[in-house]
Amino acid sequence: MTRSTVFAPFDIVEGDRKRGIVLLADHARRDLPEEYGSLGLPAAEFDRHIAYDIGVETVTRELAALLGVPAVLANFSRLLIDPNRGEDDPTLIRQLYDGTVISGNYPLVWEERERRLDGFYRPYHDAVGAMIASVAQACASAPFILSVHSFTPFMQGFVRPWHVGILWDRDDRVARPLIDMLAEDKSLIVGDNEPYDGALRGDTMFRHAIVNGFAHALIEIRQDLIADRQDAVAWAERLAPIVDAINRRPDMHQIRRFGSRTGPL
Repeated sequence: MTRSTVFAPFDIVEGDRKRGIVLLADHARRDLPEEYGSLGLPAAEFDRHIAYDIGVETVTRELAALLGVPAVLANFSRLLIDPNRGEDDPTLIRQLYDGTVISGNYPLVWEERERRLDGFYRPYHDAVGAMIASVAQACASAPFILSVHSFTPFMQGFVRPWHVGILWDRDDRVARPLIDMLAEDKSLIVGDNEPYDGALRGDTMFRHAIVNGFAHALIEIRQDLIADRQDAVAWAERLAPIVDAINRRPDMHQIRRFGSRTGPL
């Protein structure tokens, strides 16, 4: 975890917008602005999955470089506020996460909640929206959005067997070929809406892709497979030709509104 008196809520990786791809990393970093200290937590908690998606920053930056496409990364820890939740989601600012009490988030007055929304959450989503609009304009068609995440191998006593999972709601234009191409490697256990369900109202994919009819998917890579930089780079190299091939499919750049399993849009 790093500190800075000037805290940027997001980082932009530049790339060729004409390629029609936007990479996102909602949980790329574990940093906190100086004024929040450590939210009352010992430093070791920021090495855990509760603070960020381990390995994702490297995978995303390397994948962006290999594909030559732009990316938007959130710079703040999910313990401050979770950008992959709707503003009305009860887990937007967690007070308890996988057995850890986040004392700096309790009690949380309305004014502080709004301060975090205005200072971190909304600027990140504004940057995501602006990047998607810029890519759409540059390629003169609907963009293909891929959100990169990672998951802990163990959760609440359950061993998660998947090496990688693809999360999606009703639009399977990206999810189905991505699952199929990853599964061609017989050494991989590929999850279909595992270890989470991709239908989450108000999350990043819902907000920026589903309601707009843009082709998209969320990829979850198991954290022990990308915790080391060399392994994270290898995963980016594995994904790059797959994502490139999917991007060349004509239906990737069409607006098609499939709706959501969470209810009416």
